[in-house]
Amino acid sequence: MNHDIPARNQVPLEDRWDLSALFASDKAWEEGLEELVDLQKGIEKAREGFADSKQAFASLLGFYESYSVLDERLAYYADLRTTEDEGDSQARGRLARYIGAATAGQAAWSWLVPAIQALPEAFVESCLQDPGFAGYKVFLSKLLRFKPHILTEKEERLLALQAESNRVAQETFGILTNVDFDFGRVKTDEGMQALSQSSFASLIRSKDRTLRRRTYMKFYGVYDAHKHSLASLYAGSVKTDKYQAQVRNYPSARAQALFPDKVPEAVYDNLVKTVNENLPVLHNYYELRAKVLGLKELRHYDVYVPLVPEAKSRHSYQEAVDIVIDALAPLGEEYTKTLKAGLLGGWVDRYENKGKRSGAFSAGSYSGKPYILLNYKDDVLSDMFTMAHEGGHSMHSWHSRANNPFLCYNYSIFEAEVASTFNEQLLFDYLYKRSGSEQERASLLATRIDGVLGTLFRQTMFAEFEATTHAMAESGQALTLEALRAEYRKLLVKYFGPLMKLERISDLEGLRIPHFYNAFYVYKYATGVAAAIALSQRLLSGGDRERKDYFAFLSSGGARFPLEALKLAGVDMASPEPVRAACAKFDSDVRALREILKL
Repeated sequence: MNHDIPARNQVPLEDRWDLSALFASDKAWEEGLEELVDLQKGIEKAREGFADSKQAFASLLGFYESYSVLDERLAYYADLRTTEDEGDSQARGRLARYIGAATAGQAAWSWLVPAIQALPEAFVESCLQDPGFAGYKVFLSKLLRFKPHILTEKEERLLALQAESNRVAQETFGILTNVDFDFGRVKTDEGMQALSQSSFASLIRSKDRTLRRRTYMKFYGVYDAHKHSLASLYAGSVKTDKYQAQVRNYPSARAQALFPDKVPEAVYDNLVKTVNENLPVLHNYYELRAKVLGLKELRHYDVYVPLVPEAKSRHSYQEAVDIVIDALAPLGEEYTKTLKAGLLGGWVDRYENKGKRSGAFSAGSYSGKPYILLNYKDDVLSDMFTMAHEGGHSMHSWHSRANNPFLCYNYSIFEAEVASTFNEQLLFDYLYKRSGSEQERASLLATRIDGVLGTLFRQTMFAEFEATTHAMAESGQALTLEALRAEYRKLLVKYFGPLMKLERISDLEGLRIPHFYNAFYVYKYATGVAAAIALSQRLLSGGDRERKDYFAFLSSGGARFPLEALKLAGVDMASPEPVRAACAKFDSDVRALREILKL
């Protein structure tokens, strides 16, 4: 069998996504970019007299909407083409030219929000009651929430122009850790293997503990050698967050991050508090892990090796689609027919090719299809779960786009992780009920346990760290290397429990998490999995009403704030109950696995 990875031009068309819904060709995209640049010439003129009448204001909003739809189409096409082959210089050049044009457009539009904020309240209220503004009502209502945090036109322009420089810490971190770092090579049974971010994730799962330790120490040794630079980059990122919050009159960086979703800080604190109350459940899991591995104490490099071998299975792409669709049958025929048609008909870029971005994602836009990037392998069961996961994102995008105007169709990240993880829960339930052996059931349980651990417990630990470091900066404390390491080590001790013996360099993990450069994002993974577990159980034990409630959530898009949208589906994330129930489900899975393993 030929296992060579094909070049992009060798991939059959039926295995690629069809981006023609965005642009028919690269040439058409170039014409679209020219149109965007041409439209920018009219942005300044559009402000003239827009407040003279409702008709003039509606005309301005229509122009802004048309511009934004084109801007989004250009962005998605350019970015998706880049992911097909990250070594394609033409694609990278296309994306760079888009970013340049989009940045100019952002600066040109910087007057819009302050100008709308300055409109008389009576005029805006009259517009909100006018049927002619139906497509703009949610957009305007949400915009008005930001009035206390919007600055003058000149200040907003300066902040818009500052956007690129604000990304320096994040971009430098990425270049340093993904390009400049040389992790060397590690001796394995198959010979010397290059150590990288990708191979580390694989080698740390090896059954060979000596190899795991050697890999771990070598990998973190590189971080140790650059720890001062990494600490400085992260401190710079936190200081930027602090600065932006102060400039825009928010009480804290966390308050600013949660404000757009209208998520009270109490929800964040509730998550941390509830997970902390349930840490004994996590410690019980680590006790089971130690027993399975035959260890008296755990080391940091012992927590990723699979407890149970993945059940051997092989499913072609078509077979995986059929299984996923059958598993999602509780969502109804319309949902499954739409998703199946997409998975087989141009939504998905299916397999690995040279230069293609690793991993998977869903990219749903208003104009195109809800595209999915996969690197599907027929002998990797987790890839089937990835298909279900990304399918959940894409169907969320499908329903949001179908039921909302452009300016309020896009749902929040807080909600996104619910729809994707929800599908994974249904697939697990389907496979578990049909598993033919205890080994299969143990493998499925171990997989779900690891998934919940990674999204609920681990992301909550990250969320604690972010809250702590930002609070330190905002109270005037210096974010020194020693301070950052000390705070992260406290969390490692608390979350891993008494069986874990940490290495001197273990706390350097806190300096290698890319998500920390997009502050107060990771908590959404934890709330998302908690909501998904609650809603999947509700659907599986319910009927038509529960299904309709869930579709009301999928269809709400950005028309409601996330807590309100999730209430439509039947879960209240302002309450600790969904997180508590997710912890209980985790505990139940651990107990079931312990019973199968007779430990």
